[in-house]
Amino acid sequence: MKPQTDYLEDIKEIRSIMERSSKFISLNTVSGVFVGIIALIGAAAAYFYSHGYLEIDNLQFNLSNTSIHSLPQLVAFYVVDAVCILTASILVSMWLTIRKARKNSLPIWDITSKRLFINMMIPLSVGGIFCLILIYHELYVLLAPSTLLFYGLALFNSSKYTMKGIKYLGIAEILLGLTSAFFLGLGFFFWVLGFGIVHIVYGIINYFLYEQKSVLK
Repeated sequence: MKPQTDYLEDIKEIRSIMERSSKFISLNTVSGVFVGIIALIGAAAAYFYSHGYLEIDNLQFNLSNTSIHSLPQLVAFYVVDAVCILTASILVSMWLTIRKARKNSLPIWDITSKRLFINMMIPLSVGGIFCLILIYHELYVLLAPSTLLFYGLALFNSSKYTMKGIKYLGIAEILLGLTSAFFLGLGFFFWVLGFGIVHIVYGIINYFLYEQKSVLK
């Protein structure tokens, strides 16, 4: 008869196999820190670039007071800046995740990662289209709350296929988006807080909760 410790080890192994089959656990928590830093760099670029066109006080970007000639240049810069931030964040996250998956001999693209991708991309795609509609109607003041809300919904929607902390990050982004909708003049501040600082804090916390434990084992 097997000793009790052997049965406990068997149960742990079965639980680990079930978790790997139902959740994408290769997502690197440290990527949150890098995504936050990239967002802060992009926000700094937008802030200093805007000084040539706007009078900015307390992080308030009032595009309604911008001249009709400089407004298209500002909007174009913000769009390019946002695309660069998104592209860099995706590439860094993918590189760190693939690196972790190979280190742990785990699959990168399986049924679970496909479900994670689909559940994240649907809210993000809808949010991206909605933001383009806001730009078309020149409702720039709603861009910061909208990006935070749809990003938070994407994280929350996909959290059931990956680590638990993603759900709480999604809730934090949703709450920041809703709060930002009440303080429209401070949209830039909430954007920096949500995509920059919150991501960095999330990455640091999850590193000590998950990554460091796996390193010490």
